[in-house]
Amino acid sequence: MTTATPRANPMEPPLLQVQDLQVHFARPRTGWLQKPEVVRAVDGVSFSIPRGTTLALVGESGSGKTTTALAVMRLAAITAGQVQLGDTLLSGLQGEALRAARRRFQIIFQDPFSSLNPRERAGATVRAPLDLMHIGTPQERQARVDALFEAVGLRPEQQQLFPHQFSGGQRQRINIARALATSPELVVCDEPVSALDIAIRAQVLNLLVRLQKERGLTYLFISHDMAVVEHICDEIAVMYLGQIVERAPRQAFFARPLHPYSVALMSAVPTVHGGRARAAQRIKLVGDPPSPINPPPGCRFASRCPVAEPACSAELPPLREIAPGHWVRCRRVELVDDRPVAPLQLPQA
Repeated sequence: MTTATPRANPMEPPLLQVQDLQVHFARPRTGWLQKPEVVRAVDGVSFSIPRGTTLALVGESGSGKTTTALAVMRLAAITAGQVQLGDTLLSGLQGEALRAARRRFQIIFQDPFSSLNPRERAGATVRAPLDLMHIGTPQERQARVDALFEAVGLRPEQQQLFPHQFSGGQRQRINIARALATSPELVVCDEPVSALDIAIRAQVLNLLVRLQKERGLTYLFISHDMAVVEHICDEIAVMYLGQIVERAPRQAFFARPLHPYSVALMSAVPTVHGGRARAAQRIKLVGDPPSPINPPPGCRFASRCPVAEPACSAELPPLREIAPGHWVRCRRVELVDDRPVAPLQLPQA
């Protein structure tokens, strides 16, 4: 499997900038005199992605990573905060202006079958964005579809087939080709390989890496699989209950995760050292995450954290830069001889 390598120009401004993003959902009233409950699905998330690189958002189900991706795509209503793509403030666009900007950012969905129209041929599916956005002449659109089928490893004659005539991996290749039809700058990948067989995952991941290098694409990659993101991301951000709890370059994170939640996630990744599987010694978290309707005032992970102290539940710690490019939201992470030390360590196999 191909390993991601840094490609950003440090002098160039980030392609995508997300600042204090909030996505809150109001639940239906349970009674006439009761106020509607508000689900804080995303609650103050900030990050940026340099052009040509990949940021992976990871976390367990309900952490808010997919909602963050949908908000960036303007497919989920933004409660507060800003999303900026280059010089364009996406969070401020509406109507025709938003529609015109969509050619610059596209999404690859998780399920390679339900995201395709079962009654539409594969070639028409890939061509649809070009038709909807009136890009090029009919001849140029067909030439573009031909080139995209070749780029993702599909044969020209397969344009006439329907989704049910493809395997899962081939369907996801169709989705990738469709996402690239408008030559976007940003591609949001919402768990694009989680529904595929393990052998096919590597093929699709390698395809995404190759296309990124060839076309200068920028990825926001959503996943819960730490082993997958290790091979594709340049930077990783760990989310828990609507907030980022750690953000770091790939090598720094996988060498030394700092937040206790990150350490617990990493302990669940199957690795073998000396014939023994580390997953057998994983850190097992007790209890369920707090409700996003009424999050606790302190650290949102404190109720499940094996190393929490009473002060952790009193006040929400800030997301602070503990080392160059390495940010963590934990009051117990300390600097010892100018080196960050995590309060919870990975089990040794």
